[in-house]
Amino acid sequence: MAISPILLLTREVEYEDDHYKYPPSTALAILTTAIFALLTGLHGYQLLRTKTWYFIAFWVGGVMEVIGYIFRILGCEDYPNSTQMPYILSQVTILIAPSLFAASMYMELGRIIRLTGGEKYSIVRVNWLTKVFVLGDVAAFLLQAGGGGMLASDNKDTSDIGRIILIIGLVVQILFFGLFVIASVSFHLRIHRQPTEKIRTYTIPWKKHLVNVYVASNLVLARCIFRLIEYIQGRDGYLMTTEWPMYVFDTLLMALVMAAFNIIHPSEVNALLNGSGKAIRWIIFTRTIGLPNIRTDEEEMKSVDNEPLHLEPAREPGTLQVPADRRQW
Repeated sequence: MAISPILLLTREVEYEDDHYKYPPSTALAILTTAIFALLTGLHGYQLLRTKTWYFIAFWVGGVMEVIGYIFRILGCEDYPNSTQMPYILSQVTILIAPSLFAASMYMELGRIIRLTGGEKYSIVRVNWLTKVFVLGDVAAFLLQAGGGGMLASDNKDTSDIGRIILIIGLVVQILFFGLFVIASVSFHLRIHRQPTEKIRTYTIPWKKHLVNVYVASNLVLARCIFRLIEYIQGRDGYLMTTEWPMYVFDTLLMALVMAAFNIIHPSEVNALLNGSGKAIRWIIFTRTIGLPNIRTDEEEMKSVDNEPLHLEPAREPGTLQVPADRRQW
């Protein structure tokens, strides 16, 4: 009798002789690899076309997702005798990819703040904003990578230590992401109540980019919370002994994050901030932006300080200066 793929995906069975606690679906792993390869390929194209180099970490995160699911395919093919190395590489690369997405989002928020001239509305100085959050992200990245590698060890003590390290890494990531969301919302509320002169003077599409960062941030945050619960439950918990939660609360959410930035690409923010450049209009179509350079408040203050004064000679009261070409003799 044929077994339904859904039943095969959701049934809970103990498989002590394999790294996977369930029969993993090869078809799902192949489909997921294809989807992430497409999204990552689009990001690579967009990156090269628009030269939005600060977003390269996001593209690397996509590459990590592709590599992770390729190794998952290998693990599926070897099941129920999956070898340790493909399993570890799959777990670690899929686990750390969102940290690279997060780093790019941190950098985009700083650029949105500078673009709008809203530095005074940021609860963290813009010069420090990206550095602080990226530093926390790197710490979470290293903890998750190290813990994920130890987790698959055959030695129970090593595996338990790895799980604790990984949980700490996820907690660090959630804390910094929570602070990031607070900083974003605080900036949005302040600038909405009192728009800056740049927003009143120029037509700047800052809202759609900030909302996109909101949506993506919450998706990554939801995924991190899922992973935290998963590893707290341990290898005998429901989330690790069933396959569908990973595809719903990690795979799907991260694919949506990548797709969101494919559609609302940060190249527009970059081009407006630089004064000119190529920006993604719709996924693969580009447009050239050529506007006056929208300087930050600090740059404007420096330009005012360095600008030479042009003084006109004093005129006697009641006299009128008439251009030479209009004088009649």
